[in-house]
Amino acid sequence: MKKRNKFKHFLYLILALAMLVYALPLISFSGGWSWASAFGTAWALFAFLVIGAHLHYLLGVDEEKQKALDRIKAAKLRQWQMKWPEDTQRGQENI
Repeated sequence: MKKRNKFKHFLYLILALAMLVYALPLISFSGGWSWASAFGTAWALFAFLVIGAHLHYLLGVDEEKQKALDRIKAAKLRQWQMKWPEDTQRGQENI
């Protein structure tokens, strides 16, 4: 399942790059700033944002962060489990 998910992101990355390669030469700044050139610039910035997001996912930055969070959660659980017998012992003494 994970392989297919990465394939999907790779495919979308290639498509975004292809659209960007096709569109960048068509954006003209020779006549100064116009609505068409402003739209082309904004569109190119969004395309770069999409490409960056897919690269972020494909490089596995989220997986590393998730592993770090899992280690922190496991450490907190161990601390809580070590403290728990002390709490139950105090509760039995009060009864």
